[in-house]
Amino acid sequence: MRKILVVGAGQSGLQLALGLQSRGYEITLMSNRTADEIRSGRVMSTQCMFHTALQHERDLGLNFWESQAPKAEGVGISVAGPGPQRVVDWVGRLDGYAQSVDQRVKMAGWMETFAQRGGQLVIHGAAVSDLDYFARAYDLVLVAAGKGELVSMFGRDTARSPFTEPQRVLAVAYVHGLGPRPEHPGFEAVRCNLVPGVGELLVSPTFTLSGRADILFWEGLPGGPLDVFQGVTDPAEHLSLTLELMEKHTPWEYARATRVELTDANGTLSGRYTPTVRNPVGRLPGGGLALGVADVVVANDPITGQGANSAAKCAASYLDAIVEHGDGPFDEEWMRATFDRYWDTARHATKWTNAMLGVPPEHVLHLIGAADSLQPVADRFANGFDDPADFEHFFYEPEKARSYLSSAAEAAAPVSSDEAAVPSVAGTDSYA
Repeated sequence: MRKILVVGAGQSGLQLALGLQSRGYEITLMSNRTADEIRSGRVMSTQCMFHTALQHERDLGLNFWESQAPKAEGVGISVAGPGPQRVVDWVGRLDGYAQSVDQRVKMAGWMETFAQRGGQLVIHGAAVSDLDYFARAYDLVLVAAGKGELVSMFGRDTARSPFTEPQRVLAVAYVHGLGPRPEHPGFEAVRCNLVPGVGELLVSPTFTLSGRADILFWEGLPGGPLDVFQGVTDPAEHLSLTLELMEKHTPWEYARATRVELTDANGTLSGRYTPTVRNPVGRLPGGGLALGVADVVVANDPITGQGANSAAKCAASYLDAIVEHGDGPFDEEWMRATFDRYWDTARHATKWTNAMLGVPPEHVLHLIGAADSLQPVADRFANGFDDPADFEHFFYEPEKARSYLSSAAEAAAPVSSDEAAVPSVAGTDSYA
């Protein structure tokens, strides 16, 4: 029986540990916190997961909260105008619903399941020196802890990492009491509000410790109007700032948030980090090797909601690669090939996310505007959150965008397929 050490108890680490455990591997899982400490701690992310990622959980029988979590059937985009009105406001329908489960609920539950199924659970904040010792006792060491000392083992891939500093400041609040969007009563959707020159407000339904809730998530340009959360430690002050910014920049969202309250005292989070792709193979002082997992090696900004999705896809890809490898050596060649197999999927999420962090070119503004009147365009955008590879076909290149919009407009109204008839948001201020 092959022995594998998984360091890190997040989406990827736990999904991979449970998946390998179900295949008969002898798994040791190392976490710096117990399940109870995770459950009683601070929120960790926004983690809205789309169909493909959710299916990976279903395939392993880990969708414990699917019947309880709200089902988001669409993704909506709004663009703020120079005044209080939106110049664009549409909702695209998802082919398969999305769901968000507070990672305090999910990770604690999965960790307890791993232990109940006979897995060896070690509560210890691992350092490089620990892994150097443990590596001798295991056939494979997987590092899925995306923060702290261990990440330093994996060098930055400069060719795939265009940024050297954070591109957004981040502020999250989990709340109860958010009202429905009056335009779509009874229809759950993830809402992305774009405020040119300021940042983005993402609103997503979720399931948390106290039941159904919503996540208010500001992504702000560093040094801009949203860069006010640093040093704020009082949860009530954090929520107050969140609502003040909503009232000023997204009044249509604030109108349904006047009665919200935090889900709990640990329902806020703020920070910033630099999007980075890293070398997948970490070298230990004693000569051993470790393979980086998920955001250890591909850390994207959360603006496109890809973090938990990418983690689930990475865990599924690595699981297949390990099982297919049989009794072969987990050497550097295998590790790089395993990462390359995942990168073939992950590169699309990285490319799209990095593009959304920049100033939208004219053709992208035109695409976003077109979705306001062409439902198939809105639907295609929405489903790109599940499969970012599709953006290669219509999003990045002006000619592909024009060709796609021309065909979409022709299909909708053959007598008016002229591109000029398609709405655009090109008159709005730039993001930089």
